Amino acid sequence: METKEKYNLEFKVEVTKTFLKTVSAYANYNDGVIIFGVDDDGGLIGLDSAKEESLRIENMINDSIVPVPNFEIEVKELEDKTIVLLEVKKGKDTPYYYQGKAYKRADTSTVEVDRFELRRLAMEGVNMDFEERKASSQDLSFTILEFWLKEKAGIEKINLDILKTLNLFSRDGYYNIAGELLADRNDIAFTGIDIVKFGKDINKILYRETISNKSLLAQFERAIEIFEQYYRYEEIDGYDRRKKELIPKEAFRESLANAIVHRVWDTNSYIQIAMYEDRIEINSPGGLPTGISKEEYLYGNISVLRNPIIAGVFYRLNIIEKFGTGIVRINDEYIHSISKPSFDVSENRIRIVLPVTEIDKLDLSKDEVLVYGLLREEIELSRGEIDLKTGFEKSKTLRIINNLIDKNIVVKIGGGAAVTYKLK
Repeated sequence: METKEKYNLEFKVEVTKTFLKTVSAYANYNDGVIIFGVDDDGGLIGLDSAKEESLRIENMINDSIVPVPNFEIEVKELEDKTIVLLEVKKGKDTPYYYQGKAYKRADTSTVEVDRFELRRLAMEGVNMDFEERKASSQDLSFTILEFWLKEKAGIEKINLDILKTLNLFSRDGYYNIAGELLADRNDIAFTGIDIVKFGKDINKILYRETISNKSLLAQFERAIEIFEQYYRYEEIDGYDRRKKELIPKEAFRESLANAIVHRVWDTNSYIQIAMYEDRIEINSPGGLPTGISKEEYLYGNISVLRNPIIAGVFYRLNIIEKFGTGIVRINDEYIHSISKPSFDVSENRIRIVLPVTEIDKLDLSKDEVLVYGLLREEIELSRGEIDLKTGFEKSKTLRIINNLIDKNIVVKIGGGAAVTYKLK
């Protein structure tokens, strides 16, 4: 079998109890397949008595997973070997437990979920997102939201009907957590943004501010004000004053909105914005929402929203677009820039790095500028071709190229003797 294990595909040489954790993970988060009779590298081993083993698999699931998920079992002949395919469907009655514990997939591994994730699964099982839960305070005011609605949607005065239309006031007669987050003040812990501006290195902090316990709209505005303070300036050209940006404001704006809309709110962590001389790093708590892969997040024009109520309000206020074009829009802001943004997705966070766009702010050496210039003139160059054009020795060329890769300016294409380099 020419394939490898991944988050929704697992191989088992034989039938043992260990596969039941993965059944729990698939039922909790995403459809998945387990193939019995295949080794970790995808090599066909086959099963003896496959029909009996398939019945055993069925009984093990029925006896061990609570509640019992939706699954199908198929016995197949492949290259004179008999294998068993187990397909598990994502269920609606989450969490699905194995021996009192719920599991999820982390790449090709299966791990137990933490208590925060378990709570989310429980809310999903009753068809409720965290933002839909009843707010801790029911004495809320919305002057900031009213101002935005007046400016962006032409609504003169906010009232309960409008709040219901925005899904901030439940049909059961209470403000939900989304409403509290968008109210003028809230008492929800760790709902803010922590911003730090560094000097030449991380040991020198020029400014720090934690924005919390106020409307997400106020937090959004304040973060942009701080951005403009450090990354926008005026350049005098004759009698004209021209505003210039070290980092595209729209890229920062999209990244910030992306962090607010997709972050996990029921965890004790702030959105962290680290501002450096050559870049901004935005870290959003929580990985990708269930049902979207890293590739879809980075390259697809789709969006699975973790916080659809908050996202709906941001959409009505023209802060975001409805269908997940944020990453595309961020990249578009850098289309004529040497440096490019980067996106790092892990289990517990999403990080967006926005580099400065001006070459003299990137701290490039003369040799790095020389190699950059060569690659700008050519589509791709090998390391040997760069040696010939620059007169550098192999070790020096590799060091310069690796520096440019680390700065997200150059990418490596292929491998081995055929490897080439091009501008990102």
